[in-house]
Amino acid sequence: MDQDLYAVLGLKRTATNDEVRRAYRKLAKDLHPDQNKGDPACEEKFKRVSAAFAVLGSPEKRKRYDAGEIDSMGNERANPFYRDYGAGGAGRDHDGFGASHNGGAGGDFSDIFGDLFGRRGPSGAFTMRGMDYRYNLEISFLEAVNGVKKRVQFPDNETLDITVPAGVESGQTLRLRHKGGPGAGRGEPGDALIELKIQPHPLFSRDGDNITLELPVSLDEAVLGSRIEVPTIGGRVTVAIPKGASSGQVLRLRGKGVRNARSGTHGDQLITLKIVLPPVIDPELERLMHEWAKKQPYDPRARFREAAGA
Repeated sequence: MDQDLYAVLGLKRTATNDEVRRAYRKLAKDLHPDQNKGDPACEEKFKRVSAAFAVLGSPEKRKRYDAGEIDSMGNERANPFYRDYGAGGAGRDHDGFGASHNGGAGGDFSDIFGDLFGRRGPSGAFTMRGMDYRYNLEISFLEAVNGVKKRVQFPDNETLDITVPAGVESGQTLRLRHKGGPGAGRGEPGDALIELKIQPHPLFSRDGDNITLELPVSLDEAVLGSRIEVPTIGGRVTVAIPKGASSGQVLRLRGKGVRNARSGTHGDQLITLKIVLPPVIDPELERLMHEWAKKQPYDPRARFREAAGA
């Protein structure tokens, strides 16, 4: 029985060649027997879709089909001479779908199935690589910069210990080979793709391979200098605050940053000082500041006025 090939692919006759290929790709992927084992209805639809693409997938055959010269199976309508001896007709081996097996003018199945299902095996059955499964894994800031081993459980209840290397960044993806969906036929399994999401840290931030930290210091520590214990991504260390330190001054701890996986070197930790006054200014401190201001007319904004020409 003749059928409307455009209707089989869910298209209008005005569809472009690219739209024909896209429609076939989608239907072939959804209806392929390897995806619907034991479903005769899907198998029959797959055959009809394949037969439609065998004609409409070839610009030459499509043109002749639209002109009414060939039917939905690609056979000549008017003159049997062309069917048996015409261009490409003699000696051609067709299957039940009307698709050419000798690389002739039929729809180009080779690249379509190469993309969707891999290649035919020795037995003629299609093989398809398994689907990649995507997961999200949330880790802490310190786990990201220092590296960590994590035990993850997959939907099939399989558990696996994975190594998150030091220095990973948010959005980076780890690939676990062959931990995705099973392949069809002799196709290899897909992979598990684990996208990392890194939680922010209350103290640390990251700037490339450097770690940044804002360190509060008291007024007396800034004026007199001191030694303060500060956190780093590798533990606590003691830092010397220079005498007369100012807010915004940056101290550098070399090698206390993130390890660069490519170079093997470490970044630095950059400590920005921030002078913090007590929540309540006591009378003694207030009196001391009044006396100091009278004796030392220090103007921290003099440089600003000079730059502005005032």
